[in-house]
Amino acid sequence: MSKTHLSGDDIEDDSRDQDRLLPIANVARIMKKSLPESAKISKDAKEVVQGCVSEFITFITSEAGQRCQQENRKTVNGDDILFAMKSLGFENYAIVLQEYLNKYRDVSRPR
Repeated sequence: MSKTHLSGDDIEDDSRDQDRLLPIANVARIMKKSLPESAKISKDAKEVVQGCVSEFITFITSEAGQRCQQENRKTVNGDDILFAMKSLGFENYAIVLQEYLNKYRDVSRPR
């Protein structure tokens, strides 16, 4: 279908897709931090990464949500996310995120 002949349904679908994506400016900022200052990032590269990270978040969150559902809980927490990452084969990331979660909890704890 040509982009010049969008129906109301196509526009609504595109709007829903945009709702589930991280803002492209945030994605670009994260990407730039990983590259030399002189590097440039094309628009299509930003859009591909935007789609990938959004899909990854959905994938992990869905797995964590299933755990909550099995345990009759309504709130997904950090431990659920870590559990999901480990069960989906992302152990290396889960180790780093566990350290971050521990630090976050230390800082957030009332004194």
